[in-house]
Amino acid sequence: MKLRFASLSLLALGLLATVPAAAQGYYYSNGPTNGNLYAWAVNFGSTVSDTFTVNVVFNAEITGASFGMWLLPGDTLSSAELSITSSENGGTSYFDQTVSFFQSGCVGNQYGYNVCTETTNLNGPDLYNGTYWVNLQNASVTNGDPVYWDENFGGPSSTALGQSLASQNSVGTIPSEAFTISGYAGFAPNSTTTTGTVPELGSIMLFGSGVLALAGMLRRKLF
Repeated sequence: MKLRFASLSLLALGLLATVPAAAQGYYYSNGPTNGNLYAWAVNFGSTVSDTFTVNVVFNAEITGASFGMWLLPGDTLSSAELSITSSENGGTSYFDQTVSFFQSGCVGNQYGYNVCTETTNLNGPDLYNGTYWVNLQNASVTNGDPVYWDENFGGPSSTALGQSLASQNSVGTIPSEAFTISGYAGFAPNSTTTTGTVPELGSIMLFGSGVLALAGMLRRKLF
């Protein structure tokens, strides 16, 4: 009997060791699109960079991003080079790919542009607590028109320049832009990582009570 119960306890501990941390939504917003103030080109050799922060328990797996963009009527943003780096368009590169976008919520402004939300899905990267730069460049539309990233003086603080820092490669420091970053906080649902995770106390207690109940049933049945 003691041997059987010991084996069952070891099995329970083994199962607990492989329970991954639950993934929760991660979302960073640099403020809403303004659309009527100013915007910065992200093609014809121009690169615009803006900071965002990650503040989660484990890590954030970045899975998407949206940007407030100015386009001439009839234009559709087909792609742009998006990178995530440790400093202003440089330093350690965590992600650097040409990505496609889908367009929504276009509204005309007084300058004759359509101000649209341009959204892309991303495959990673995993980021830990800290500040990062998201950079846009080499944006492309079918007829070669300019593409602009909306200036919104945004940032989590909603002050004049916001807590977010921004820059343009030929100008230097500029007011921050409109964008959001989304993903999973903790390990993503399809993650196979099983080490370094600690299940919640309530889960341990519930699981432990179930194991003890099963052990009691086996004891009554076998002995």
